[in-house]
Amino acid sequence: MNLQIKAIDNVLVVSTLDMYEGLKVEHKAITDLIKKYETHFQEIRTFSFLKVKSTGGRPAEFCYLDEEQATFLITLMKNSPVVVPFKKRMTREFFRMRKFIAQQMNQKANAEWLEQRAAGKLIRRTETDTVKEFVEYAVAQGSQNAHRYYSNISMMENKALFLIDQKYKNVRDLLDIHQLSTIQIADRIVSKAIKEGMEQKLHYKEIYQMAKSRIEIFSVIHGKSTIPNQLKQIFV
Repeated sequence: MNLQIKAIDNVLVVSTLDMYEGLKVEHKAITDLIKKYETHFQEIRTFSFLKVKSTGGRPAEFCYLDEEQATFLITLMKNSPVVVPFKKRMTREFFRMRKFIAQQMNQKANAEWLEQRAAGKLIRRTETDTVKEFVEYAVAQGSQNAHRYYSNISMMENKALFLIDQKYKNVRDLLDIHQLSTIQIADRIVSKAIKEGMEQKLHYKEIYQMAKSRIEIFSVIHGKSTIPNQLKQIFV
């Protein structure tokens, strides 16, 4: 079970949908328990119940609890061979996430990282200009969805170079200085492949595959690195 501690409005939270799987109980049993003591939960932090489609198609209620609320919820349950290990795991995950966020904030205050990020943005701008030319090139060849290459190329680079387990608002804001250097090289590789392909008047699909192939080769040589598990929009 993949327990995800997320950040919403700068507050670390866990979904009851994740908790019930780890606690091996019915999800409704958890939400019923929260509703029974809702006044106490709301005193800790104001929250609302949300709805999501369940397996049977009927909407199910769930909510996000912060660390104090999640801990309080577990204290309302009997300690068992399932509850105790889950509580330990959840505590460790909250701690790991707080540590990671602190590292990210320190990193963003680091002059060297800021300089590397700024340099990367300049390279990225050059690549974006090249992709713009490529999109126009593809449209001229009959492409109906050429505008998707802006996001497709970014996703292709990220997938080849990093181990990412969820979506992010901007992956590059979470990269460390070495990963920033890696993605800058990838941007140059893609730009060069696209320019060469257009100069050779290749079909736009062939050009994209050529760029993708070169990135995959670079990935094999360089290797992949992990981006820690975080919720999108932790940093805005």
